[in-house]
Amino acid sequence: MIPPGLLIAAPRSGAGKTTISLGIMRALTRQGVAVAPVKCGPDYIDPAFHTAACGRAGVNLDSWAMDDTQRAALATQALTGADLAVGEALMGLFDGVPGPIGRMGSSADIAASLGWPVVLVLDVSGQSQTAAAVALGFQRFDPRLQVAGVILNRLGSPRHERLIRAAMAPLGLPILGAVPRTASIALPERHLGLVQAGETADLAAKLDALADLAETHIDLAALRSLAAPTRAAAAPARAVRPPGQRIALAWDAAFSFLYPHLLMQWRAAGAEVLPFSPLADEPPPAHADCVWLPGGYPELHAGRLAQNAAFLTGLRRAADRGPVHGECGGYMVLGESLIDAAGVTHPMAGLLGLQSSFATRRMTLGYRRVTLSADGPLGAAGTRLRGHEFHYATVRDLGGDPPFATGEDAYGSPPQAMGSRRNRVSGSFFHVIAPE
Repeated sequence: MIPPGLLIAAPRSGAGKTTISLGIMRALTRQGVAVAPVKCGPDYIDPAFHTAACGRAGVNLDSWAMDDTQRAALATQALTGADLAVGEALMGLFDGVPGPIGRMGSSADIAASLGWPVVLVLDVSGQSQTAAAVALGFQRFDPRLQVAGVILNRLGSPRHERLIRAAMAPLGLPILGAVPRTASIALPERHLGLVQAGETADLAAKLDALADLAETHIDLAALRSLAAPTRAAAAPARAVRPPGQRIALAWDAAFSFLYPHLLMQWRAAGAEVLPFSPLADEPPPAHADCVWLPGGYPELHAGRLAQNAAFLTGLRRAADRGPVHGECGGYMVLGESLIDAAGVTHPMAGLLGLQSSFATRRMTLGYRRVTLSADGPLGAAGTRLRGHEFHYATVRDLGGDPPFATGEDAYGSPPQAMGSRRNRVSGSFFHVIAPE
């Protein structure tokens, strides 16, 4: 059975929707509710915190990379068996890219397609009655959506709360919570977002503190009562094919950016996933028929990876047996060298000619639509895929390898060569999300 759901959203990034969402997820889970977490849009880090909060793996749903059928099928597959689905929005509720209604990459598209109401988290620091005007605008902006309630975040005082409640009263919009400003609960961040869940010290204690905050200041029963039935899938959806039957998957603090829905779909297609840790100097399992190096933070561990001879030797041997593919950070490790933030050059696997640099940084961020240049683990030449890029590392030299794909952004840019390939090895900064 597919549970009802709701979406926690905000007018902008930094309004506190992640900490509020985690507190709600953890608090409901502690009450015995089986919560299925959902993250809107391309984000690897928040879903790992959701999993830790709920004790259940979540799923990313993306309205630009996935069509309605793909999103509904994933929701059906990932949410079945839970009591309640709680989604966390991306950036501002309506933020996205140019495109037809429902395919703009916004969190509003996700709520509309699943039939979920929106609970709006308002950071009211620096304002009082104006918060009501913001809420009114959100109520009226998109007729597809129902804004079902608000949570006031970062309140300064009881008088501050009274002013806002009085201004909100004519809207008829339930105020589900009033959370005071506090600096005592904060999750550490680095250049790509939050420090990963697996690296966060005392994570369980931090999540419990957020749950305590939610239980004290949010009416969880009222919030849960607002959840609406989730629109289910009528048919199975197309999925990214498994890159092999037995997939050696690099998985540790340097390599962890792989969407849960890909693992779910690969396993559902009969593939076996064999994790190994490059940071622990483990080679890919010898009986694997392909190797997948996901993105992550190899730039923070370049010196250690360069010294891990068993990993690098095993990776080179695996390339003699079958396909090896790297995404983003995984691509950087397949190259000749990686220059770290201090400007030190570290030799990498040398399976591609790429020389990358984290000393020379430039943020690259956005959706990508790619066409594969040659047959490989992601499909035959000409296969079209959707995904995104998000990195600060730059390319110093591609080394003369032919491109992995050609790609364009969501704004209609001319197709450009992306990534590299050599024999059975391929990679790029592109993170695949779904087939086109």
